Amino acid sequence: MSRIGRMPVALPPNVEVAVEGNVITVKGPKGILSKRIHNDMQLVVEDGKILVKRPSDSKEHKALHGLTRGLVANMVKGVTEGYEKSLEISGVGYKAAKQGKKLVLTVGYSHPVEIDPGEGIEIEVPQPTKIVVRGIDKERVGQVAADIRAVREPEPYKGKGIKYVDERIRRKAGKAGKAAGKK
Repeated sequence: MSRIGRMPVALPPNVEVAVEGNVITVKGPKGILSKRIHNDMQLVVEDGKILVKRPSDSKEHKALHGLTRGLVANMVKGVTEGYEKSLEISGVGYKAAKQGKKLVLTVGYSHPVEIDPGEGIEIEVPQPTKIVVRGIDKERVGQVAADIRAVREPEPYKGKGIKYVDERIRRKAGKAGKAAGKK
């Protein structure tokens, strides 16, 4: 049995869960999330816990068992605590600013780059070189943060670009100078 899949997902007292067919809806203090799960997986809500059950021990069902449990746990955590990704900008003249709901990045291109986060995602710019992406859906928060990072990925020689706060950039040595005494 899947080690992750067999663990029950604990429901905090302020979270409501509704399962209709293969659609699960989780409602909490931060908002509502809904997700369609695989038809073979079965969700059981009992005693303040969600259990994920699988029909057989086939390889596909074992994989789906852990995946489904992980997705449900992420939904419960999202509506109670929320998710956050922090990014850092480094480079001379590189900066971020907020215009309304949009994020405007000035990162060495001939034009500023605008990013619209979409519904349910909040972007905060506490400093011109720091960006914080917040939301209740872990997948969307990660995707928006990845889209922002993709505007100017960090380069290995000077380390300029947009990177996650906890990310380490592998630095490369620059080109060596002309060898002395060669003819």
